[in-house]
Order: sequence, then C-alpha cells, then structure tokens
Amino acid sequence: MTTAKWIMAGVAAAVLAGCAEKDVILPGKREDLRAPFGETSEEQTKTENVAQAISLATQSSNANWLQRTGSPVTRTAHPALAVQLTGVQWSTPIGQGDSRRFRITADPVVADGRIFVMDAKSTVTALSLTGQRLWSVDVTPTRDRESDAGGGGLAYGDGKLIVTSGFGTLRALDPSSGSEIWTQDLDASTTGTPSVSRGLVYVVGGDNVAWAIDAESGRVEWQLGGSPGISRVSGGPAPAVGDDLVIFAFGGTGEMQAAFRKGGTRRWDATVAGQRRGIAATSVSDITGDPVISGNTVYAGSYSGRIVALNADSGSRLWTAKDGALGPVWPAGGSVFAVTDRNELVRLDGETGTRIWGTKLPFFVNEDRRRRVEIVAHYGPVVAGGRVLVGSNDGLIRSFDPVSGALMSSVDVPGGATTNPVVAGSTLYVVSRKGVLHAIR
Repeated sequence: MTTAKWIMAGVAAAVLAGCAEKDVILPGKREDLRAPFGETSEEQTKTENVAQAISLATQSSNANWLQRTGSPVTRTAHPALAVQLTGVQWSTPIGQGDSRRFRITADPVVADGRIFVMDAKSTVTALSLTGQRLWSVDVTPTRDRESDAGGGGLAYGDGKLIVTSGFGTLRALDPSSGSEIWTQDLDASTTGTPSVSRGLVYVVGGDNVAWAIDAESGRVEWQLGGSPGISRVSGGPAPAVGDDLVIFAFGGTGEMQAAFRKGGTRRWDATVAGQRRGIAATSVSDITGDPVISGNTVYAGSYSGRIVALNADSGSRLWTAKDGALGPVWPAGGSVFAVTDRNELVRLDGETGTRIWGTKLPFFVNEDRRRRVEIVAHYGPVVAGGRVLVGSNDGLIRSFDPVSGALMSSVDVPGGATTNPVVAGSTLYVVSRKGVLHAIR
C-alpha cells in the first residue's frame, strides 16, 4: 500500500472513531439479567421471617386417606407420624413412570386396608399395606390405545374407587377386585382429580364442564359450565365439598364456582385474578392450588402467583397473597402452608394472608447459569407428626419446623417424588418418577 493510501486509511479511521457514540452509563442499581423471575423491586420485598408459635390439632392415627384434602369431612387435620422418619420400609413398582409425553398425576389413596395408585398410562393398581400387588386394571377404553392419552386421578367413597382418565371417562371400580361397576363418558379428556361425598361424585372435565354423578348408578345428576379456557394443567384440582356447597375450579381461566350439592344451583362465582410479571409461567392461569375449605373460608391458588381466601357463603374476597400455590394449601393452627410457584414453602396468616415466614426450596436442577433448564418439582405440603413435609423430585422428603420454617430433617426417596405425599397408618406414601410406590416410616 502506498504512503498516500496509508494516510487516507488513517484519516477514515479517525473520522469513524469520532462519529461513534459514547456508551451511556445509566445510574441506578445493577440487576442480574439472568435472574429467574424478573419481579419488580416491590414484589421482591418480603417481610422478614418470624418464628411464631402455632397450636396444631392433636395428632390422629388415621387409617385412611380417601381423596385430596380440600373437603373437611375427609381431611385429617393432623395425621400421626413418627418424630424421625428412618427411611423406605418397602417399595413396589406400579407400572409406567414419568416420560416426556406422560406423567403420573394421581396421588395415592388409602382405604379399608388397601393402597390404590395409578401409573402414567392409565393402569390402576391395588396393593396391600405391606406392598403386595392385589390387582391391576388398565382403564384404557377398548377403542383406544394406551399411547393415546395419560394421566388421571383417584378418589374413594361410598365403597367405590373412582377413577378419571385422559380418555374422558369416569369409572367406578370395585375396590376388592378392580372390576368395573359403571362408566360415564364425560366427552372431554379429564385428568382432574374427582371428589366423592354423600352419594355424589364431583369432577371438572377438560372442557371446563363440572359434573355431579350419582355414585351408585353413574348417572348424571347435574352439570355446570365454566368459561372456556385455552389451556389446562394435567391433573387438575379436585372439587371441595362442604356441608351445603361444592366448589369447582376451572382450567385456563382462574375461575371458581360454588353450587348447591343437591341441585347444582349456582351460588357464587369468583376469579383468582392477577399474575406475576416477568416469568413465563404467568401465561398459565390455571388454578393449581385446589380449593380447600376450612371453617367458613375457602383457600385457592393459581400457577401465576396468587393465593386467595374467600368467604365460603358469598365468595367475597377476604385477602390476596402475591404467591402462587402449586398444590392444595394446608390450613393448620390459624395459618396456611403452601408450596409456591417461586419454589418456596411459606406460612401465611390464615386471617390476613400476611407472610409469617418463607423457606426457599431447591429451584434449578443445575445451578450453572448457562444450564438452568430443568426446575425441581415439589409436592405438598402435608402437616403430619408435628412438622411440615414436602416431597421433591430431587430425591428427598424434607421436614420443616412449622414455627420457624427451619429444615429439621430429610429422608431419601429413590427416583424422586412425583405425587403429593399422603399419610395413613403412621406411614407416608409417595410415588416416584420411575413409577414406584414407596412406604416411608
């Protein structure tokens, strides 16, 4: 290159450098762009944890765990459990475990000396209290293949095992043999958990239609329609049944409806409204925290960052907490315990919703910022044996102090939990991701 060309190149570089804008450094606090939630500073501000005394109900040595915990008549307020869990007493495979396409969504049910479970591909199994297989039934309809659908829920009542499935059927099985008593076609994929009370079976279909079915005959007693939703979390919430009302939660809309049990006349409507900004899960507005009736209050939570308390008679809002609930909350001793969408175990004041304490649970499977893809799943909570228990798919059942939220102990669960823990006969039962039922004492 000639001397003139070198000069011209130098001049051009100087001109370009002079035209380049200087970086503007904005004032203020630097936030982590890879933070998993992206909340506003107001949402990040939490009250300090408080160790507050609590008066739990007397422990009860319950023999049964009939269905989800939303209905007071079938919920044991404080199941008895050993002070220190020593580990798995026995384990029994129940069938297909979790996979990319199918998941186990049914919690175990314990009734009349049997344990009932459901795998990821619609096989229902009955086991003895020592883990021996009594019978297994595939509830896949004859016209379908087992690979066409998965998921479902279980409940026990009126001497029958009630089963929902992704194939859109509601079945009643004989608990002693597994033989079919009746089947009702719900016209939509239904993986939500059913509830049974005083001769009626309640369930919400995948098309947001609530059903009341006669437990003896399987005939439809009445129906109730919810607002259409564009999405629904597999393994939806169970209806909560009180003295006069049954409360349904609908998928994709955050809507709840209360109806009179006997005739289905609608009493009130409510919505778990609001969402947390800056996290992808807020686009899912499903109610994942089943309605739970405690006294004259109904508690429920959504996947998008809200827990609410409603008046059971009118549906009027009592309070709203800016935490979501991944499963049914557990009311105890004037407080409400919940596993939140932030992967926290929290204790809220039952009357005001004020946070008393929050304990962080493991969040990412891999804490390397570049590999934060899979999130640890947590199930529960259950208040039993004087502590709060949470099952997790990282392979542990953790016990927390209800007074302070401090971790008290943990016990291994081979394969990691994939259902809510249930407690009956001073034994904790949980199904693992590999499709194995574990009995822990």
